[in-house]
Amino acid sequence: MPTAIQQEPIRLPRTSESENLKKIRHTTSHVMAMAVQKLFPKAQVTIGPWTENGFYYDFDHPEPFTEKDLKAIKKEMIKIINQKLPVIRERVSRAEAKQRIEELGETYKLEILEGIEDPITLYHLGEQWWDLCAGPHVENTAEIDPKAFDLESVAGAYWRGDENNPQLQRIYGTAWETPEQLAEYKRRKEEALRRDHRKLGKELGLFIFSDSVGPGLPLWTPKGTVLRSQLEDFLKQEQLKRGYLPVVTPHIARVDLFKISGHWQNYQEDMFPMMAEDEQAAAAEQGFVLKPMNCPFHIQIYKSELRSYRDLPMRLAEFGTVYRYEQSGELGGLTRVRGFTVDDSHLFVTPEQLEDEFHSVVDLILSVFKSLQLTNFKARLSFRDPESDKYIGSDEVWEKAQNAIRHAVQTIGMEYFEAPGEAAFYGPKLDFIFEDVLEREWQLGTVQVDYNLPERFDLVYTAEDGSRQRPVMIHRAPFGSLERLIGILIEQYAGDFPLWLAPIQIRLLPVSDAQSDFVQELAAKMRSLSIRAEADTSRERLGKMIRNGEKQKIPVMAVVGAKELEENTLSIRTRAGGELGAIPVAEVIDKLKEAIASQSDF
Repeated sequence: MPTAIQQEPIRLPRTSESENLKKIRHTTSHVMAMAVQKLFPKAQVTIGPWTENGFYYDFDHPEPFTEKDLKAIKKEMIKIINQKLPVIRERVSRAEAKQRIEELGETYKLEILEGIEDPITLYHLGEQWWDLCAGPHVENTAEIDPKAFDLESVAGAYWRGDENNPQLQRIYGTAWETPEQLAEYKRRKEEALRRDHRKLGKELGLFIFSDSVGPGLPLWTPKGTVLRSQLEDFLKQEQLKRGYLPVVTPHIARVDLFKISGHWQNYQEDMFPMMAEDEQAAAAEQGFVLKPMNCPFHIQIYKSELRSYRDLPMRLAEFGTVYRYEQSGELGGLTRVRGFTVDDSHLFVTPEQLEDEFHSVVDLILSVFKSLQLTNFKARLSFRDPESDKYIGSDEVWEKAQNAIRHAVQTIGMEYFEAPGEAAFYGPKLDFIFEDVLEREWQLGTVQVDYNLPERFDLVYTAEDGSRQRPVMIHRAPFGSLERLIGILIEQYAGDFPLWLAPIQIRLLPVSDAQSDFVQELAAKMRSLSIRAEADTSRERLGKMIRNGEKQKIPVMAVVGAKELEENTLSIRTRAGGELGAIPVAEVIDKLKEAIASQSDF
């Protein structure tokens, strides 16, 4: 019998990976803007770039765009595409561009013109529409497949991203080379909705958000807190094995601390406002702020006494909650919040210890990823942009730190790519970019080499020859943040956590009231053995109890009827292995303990 031919998976390249897609998406955004202005003459266009999976355009229009409007816009776009309009590049003087824009009455384009450098180029769709643009574009709208694009949604967006500016309407769209790619993209979007951690987090009772508390500030329920605690305990145990020293630091500090570190000068817009006792203190910038990072606190612990080379490396570790004043429009579930907990550690090392310690940190991060079943990731060397002035420290210090990271990664034999402009303001870093089941990229673990903060805080240690030397700092966070990690894990597992992580590991289901006392006593015994067990006391029918357990994605369910009670067995069914039949109670407990300890299935 012939075997079915396995269909090759459809690849969905990102815009940055395909010059052709970049042109298609950029031109499709122009086609959309042209369609909008044909249908809604009062609409003013602003910017319309490509994104990694599509494009968008921001419009200033007095009336909100509706789903019905999107359908009409798409229909008009198809008409424009089918006209096979040439896409014409025209180079003009700044004065000529200004005159043409003024004739159109497009105030936003005038502001855009002021911010762009020569040469000034316009792109025309035939003789019907044009916009300021640097390109690239296809040569003719006929190169856009009318069956391979779609308009997705409308959202609010502030002009220039500033909430003090007018609010615009952003229309998102996507465009592909083939209809098959568009169909696969839509399938993945539907799967993303099914896995959405905001939806599953609510259904599984893990966390909530409250308007009374404020946006971007998650509240963790008992089940969600158990999940957090399991992740924390797992990493804490790993760190203790590797010589890390636990510390705890406050949530606020004097502004002066962050002036020394450079956060106040370079990071202030992402910090919550200063808390000052009075106007005079506020004017003198004397007050307290919520901490945006933990490193200055760990530095104070290091600096509290003179350290010897024998004390190094010193590895201080904390699950420290930090606060960032993210714009409300940038918040998103657990992946972008205003208060989050970082699995933060700062290592103070001698220059000679730097490479070995860097290797050890990378080994820890890879071990963590393995336990969490996160296998599809790549290494990014995030270096500074030499053209930018946002970084602190000398060129020499930056070159030294970047070379140290590059050499360490090369020694490990890890594949990597370099990304200028992605460094922290005080030092370069190695970032681990994880690709999830839907081929979306997330930054998780990070390691940074820092020569700047030891210098700014005048850190020293006594060397073997009695001289005072400067230590090097390594900043590292395998998880990145607990909130983002949990959001990613919920979506990666579709809420179906492995046994060792699951908030409830086993649920005992009594067939009737006659078994109720037994299952409650057994659940209590299992909890005393560090097995997260609960008894279903809902008195629902067995089928309903099983369905409820399936919905809540309980890894192991144990049915107890008259026969099981008499024989001291449990009828086991697991999400990983299905129906396993009757197993003696003692054996179930042993298997659970073994599976949890080995981070495997029951």
